[in-house]
Amino acid sequence: MNDWPDRRTGDRSERYGRGSAAPQPEGARSMPHIQRRPAPPQRPQVPPRRPQVPPQSPGYDDRYQDGGHQAGGYGPEPGYDSGYNTGQVYGSGSGGSGGRRGGGDGGYVQGRPAPDWRRRIKLGALTLVVVVLAVSVSTYFWADSKLKREVDLSKVIERPESGDGTNYLIVGSDSREGMSAEEKKRLRTGSAEGKRTDSMMILHDGSNGPTLISLPRDSNVEIPTFKGSESGKTFQGTGRQVKLNAAYAEDGPELLVRTVEFNTGLRIDHYVEIGFGGFAKIVDAIGGVELDIPKAFKDKKSGADFQAGKQTLNGEQSLAFVRTRYAFAGSDLDRTKNQQKFLAALASQTATPSTILNPFKLYPTMGAGLDTLIVDKDMSLWSLGNMFFAMKGVTGGEGTSMNMPISGSIGSNLVWDKAKVKQLVQQLNDGEKVTVKGD
Repeated sequence: MNDWPDRRTGDRSERYGRGSAAPQPEGARSMPHIQRRPAPPQRPQVPPRRPQVPPQSPGYDDRYQDGGHQAGGYGPEPGYDSGYNTGQVYGSGSGGSGGRRGGGDGGYVQGRPAPDWRRRIKLGALTLVVVVLAVSVSTYFWADSKLKREVDLSKVIERPESGDGTNYLIVGSDSREGMSAEEKKRLRTGSAEGKRTDSMMILHDGSNGPTLISLPRDSNVEIPTFKGSESGKTFQGTGRQVKLNAAYAEDGPELLVRTVEFNTGLRIDHYVEIGFGGFAKIVDAIGGVELDIPKAFKDKKSGADFQAGKQTLNGEQSLAFVRTRYAFAGSDLDRTKNQQKFLAALASQTATPSTILNPFKLYPTMGAGLDTLIVDKDMSLWSLGNMFFAMKGVTGGEGTSMNMPISGSIGSNLVWDKAKVKQLVQQLNDGEKVTVKGD
């Protein structure tokens, strides 16, 4: 008789179940309602190999799938747990290695975010702009403090009307202020007291392009009625005829401006003066000025001794070059041409990126020039810069350089051609192309 339910047979003592003392585990119970799959066919024995774990998506576990066993024949049976752990972290828990942690969706989150290069570039550019602005502003105020605004053009009376553009009166004086005895000897300036004008030029910067007009110091001019720069007293004009440089010697820059305006009819907007020492220092600060001298000349008084051809002049040589007059047949007229040539070359070689963008050249050059410049009270650094670049433009193909038209002479004084001077001034005031020619 079968004592077991569900048609189970067998001797209970021959079975090995849970809790039995037999050394072998209990066999699987017979469960008719569960169909066991047939055992897979036996394959030849091969050396064991490490199972290849396919890439897993987060939260995926092949231990609960039987595909690996069916496909390769070497995987565990369905539901079998071998205890093998690949190190993968599943689910939403935290942990892992390599500075990572599991995200809530099973993905990976970097412990250190990638750098934001766009933000870094913006911050770098902003920092650069701030630094450039700070340097520019400090440089401006430093340079502005160097200017000697000593000439008061408001003291000039009976002034002509303004025309097109801006007119600068540029004066090179023989001032020896600030020069040592050794410098005076080296530069051959002598030790005369006071100061006189060694060169005078009008630089017009207008819509017709820059025009540089030399005023020979021996020009015959009339001293008009003027107001004393120091006393404020009015001195009536008597028709006196003198050399132009005598006006400067008599009452300084204000009378010189008044005399130029009276004899030309051209209004002077700004006044700029530089002495011997400052001129030489500027040239040395930029490393010299290259000139092409067409013909050799020598002058004992100025110390000039030049060969023909291209050469670089230092401060001492440059001063000798612009002062020489006795070595030329045209005397002062030839000297003014050399002065124009040199100043244009100086401006052209100074207003370059290699000087402006190089603080080791820019600051010494500005320091040397600004320390010795005397300007009018209304002169700004902006106006001074415009003057400098207009001077450079004279040799840039768009400008004109000339002497004041001369009609003859009275003794040693040069007489201006009044008709040509009037036409020249009219063209400048109207912004027209200059067609008047000077000697």
